[in-house]
Amino acid sequence: MNFSAAPLRIKVCGMRQPENIAAVGALEPDFLGFIFYPKSKRQVPATLTELPALPAGCRTVGVFVDESTANIRAKVAQLGLDLVQLHGHETPAQCAELQAAGIPVIKAFSVDAAFDFAALLPYVPSCSFFLFDTKGEQPGGNGTAFDWNILRGYTLPVPYFLAGGLDLEHAPALRELNLPGLYAVDLNSRFETQPGLKDAARLAPMLRQLRT
Repeated sequence: MNFSAAPLRIKVCGMRQPENIAAVGALEPDFLGFIFYPKSKRQVPATLTELPALPAGCRTVGVFVDESTANIRAKVAQLGLDLVQLHGHETPAQCAELQAAGIPVIKAFSVDAAFDFAALLPYVPSCSFFLFDTKGEQPGGNGTAFDWNILRGYTLPVPYFLAGGLDLEHAPALRELNLPGLYAVDLNSRFETQPGLKDAARLAPMLRQLRT
């Protein structure tokens, strides 16, 4: 898979229902995310055993929290997922196991003002991407933004996804962001009518603005 550095990519995460997946997929985001974390309100239901047809350029991401490598690989094989996003306390060794199995890894980290990017150094050889989300009570999906200026000091070679409460009001600022390493934005809770159900009509102008 060829992941170049530009332009800014778009990921819509927390998809659950086949009809909604198809509707959001029709907007042609670059990535769609599916959460396999039992404590999440957006967990993929057991009844979803296959994904609807998606545009050729749309990659699917399985989101896991402190799950075993064997279970992750089984779910990737079952649904034909393109990447995995690890949102817990996964080690660099587990990331390397998955990458060695041909599964690109996005390793997520919760960011606040005290975040130390040096802590990411052990993950650099074993991750295709990082994801930076707002530190909160949940591993992700807390629905609030953090101070993006923290990322101006980023110097590592791994490109990253920016997450955390992104909404339509952020589109102008996101278009103008010139942050080192920024690869994609991650859209989730601010575009929902209920947890796991995305408002495609609200997402459409966000995607248009980000791609202008």
